Order: sequence, then C-alpha cells, then structure tokens
Amino acid sequence: MYVERASRLDGAVVWTNASSGGGTGLVLPDGCMDLLWNDGRLLIAGPDTRAQEPVGSPSCWAGLRFYPGTAPAFLGVPAHELRDRRVELADLWPVSLVRRLTARVNAAVDPASGLEEVALERADEVDGPDPLLRQVVAALDAGRPVAATADELGLGARQLHRRSLAAFGYGPKTLARVLRMQRALALARGGVPFAETAVRAGYADQAHLARDVRELAGLPLGELLGGGR
Repeated sequence: MYVERASRLDGAVVWTNASSGGGTGLVLPDGCMDLLWNDGRLLIAGPDTRAQEPVGSPSCWAGLRFYPGTAPAFLGVPAHELRDRRVELADLWPVSLVRRLTARVNAAVDPASGLEEVALERADEVDGPDPLLRQVVAALDAGRPVAATADELGLGARQLHRRSLAAFGYGPKTLARVLRMQRALALARGGVPFAETAVRAGYADQAHLARDVRELAGLPLGELLGGGR
C-alpha cells in the first residue's frame, strides 16, 4: 500500500510503499527526484521522461520526493546525469559517508523518518536551490507557455533550457508536458470527464490528452487510472 505525507523539508513528500506481490504500479513522470530506501540500501531515482516499472522483487520501499528542481543542489549532481535512471547513492557520494547514512536510516524508528532526518541535515549543509527554479515550475504548472515564462523571468530561451537540464533533467517543454499530465491525472482521478479534463489541464482537446498520456505513461488514460501512481 502506498502512503505519503508532507515532509519537514520544504516542498518535499515522504512516502512508503509496501508491496505484497501484486505489483506497485507504474511510476509516472512527475518532474521530481527521490531519495530511496529499499532492503537496507540507499538509492536515487532520477527524473523520468517515461513511465518506469518497479525494480526488484516485491518488498518495502520508503522515499523522500524532492520538489521539482531541488534535488540537484542536495546531491551535488546535475539532474540530466540521472535522467531515467535509478542509481546507488554510493555511486554519487563517498562510500564511507553512504555507509554511515545507511546505518542511520536502518536504525531509525522507520526508514521514511530516517530518510527525512538525513535529508534535513544535508539541506542545512549545502547551498539551497536557485529560487528562480520554483518560479519556473509555478509558471509552467499554471500552463504558461515556455517562451512567455522565459521572458517573464528575464531569461533567454537557451539560458532557460540550460538551467532546466541541470535542475529538472530535461528542457522546459518536457517539464511542461509532465506537469500538464499530472494536472490531468489529478482531475480525472477526481471524477472530471476526460473531455473536460483535457480543457482544464491545458490540452487542445481530448485526443491531444490521450496521445500525450500514452506517450509519457505508455498506457491509455482509462487503463492508467486503474493502476499507476
């Protein structure tokens, strides 16, 4: 069963997912990156451009999902280097440090709380993300065109693209598509008819919504609503 709550780390979400063998469902692109715990290991889930099947055998997972664009400052690694990847934290940080952090998380009351404590301490030790990145996310999530977003923030198109690659793992157009799909899924899961969902989420029409969801999630919208997170 998947459960989440707001984290004490600004904008982040703490979650757990205990699988009993029936599968955990697709992990869909959402513009975020996650710090993960599974079977005593610490991993990083990079930003996705397509739906990902759960890795490994059915088991318990815990994670801290960073607000879009904030994980690279925490990790010290540009997001595009982790795009569509799942990597051991020890591949990014010194092994001795990861060993200590892993022991702390494993000894915590629960792994999710342990991850949150590690993330809060790390956040106090590093420079925070560029505040402009939140403005980029807010503008694109509100349906603002990429060109207008760049102009409003005083950025050139190439500058916005370069910053987006480092922060989100892909360009602003891809981020806008991912955020739009998430808006549509939230509406559809709330019972809004697909045609109305398309209009309210910012698609040209229902056919546009269907094509985009299939491209990003790999499944038709109706089928997706029965499974993916």
